[in-house]
Amino acid sequence: MHIREAVPDDASALSALYRASVTTLGPRDYDARQVAAWASLTPSADRLRGKMADGRITLVAADDDGALLAFGDLEADGHIDYLYSAPAAVGSGAAAAVYAALEARARSRGASLLYAEASEMARRFFLRRGFVVVARRDFEVAGTPIHNYAVEKRLA
Repeated sequence: MHIREAVPDDASALSALYRASVTTLGPRDYDARQVAAWASLTPSADRLRGKMADGRITLVAADDDGALLAFGDLEADGHIDYLYSAPAAVGSGAAAAVYAALEARARSRGASLLYAEASEMARRFFLRRGFVVVARRDFEVAGTPIHNYAVEKRLA
């Protein structure tokens, strides 16, 4: 496995990885209606290409054959917008490696704070990496109540 910058040609695969992650892993913590609502937010390949071009850092973990295992991004203000793992890669360390590389980039840029909106599964992931929960966020997507957590980590 190796970590690299995402390229525009990755966008379709990243969109599919996002959707697979939500629909396969989401049911561990959310009901079927919530998972369907969340999946409806799957970013299109065009949207992901646009985000890659807006100045954020987007990294992927790829296996030796080039298959994408996880991806994440970091905006200039320390916001982690995406951090998703392919279902088959859960537990492989792929998402952890992407996160570690994003944090290292943030530190090298002098960032003092990382923050994200985290699902139940992501909340557990972030807590293990020193984040704290700031608030539970209850909202609706397509008329379906769902929640996530505002999490943050102060960098020394």
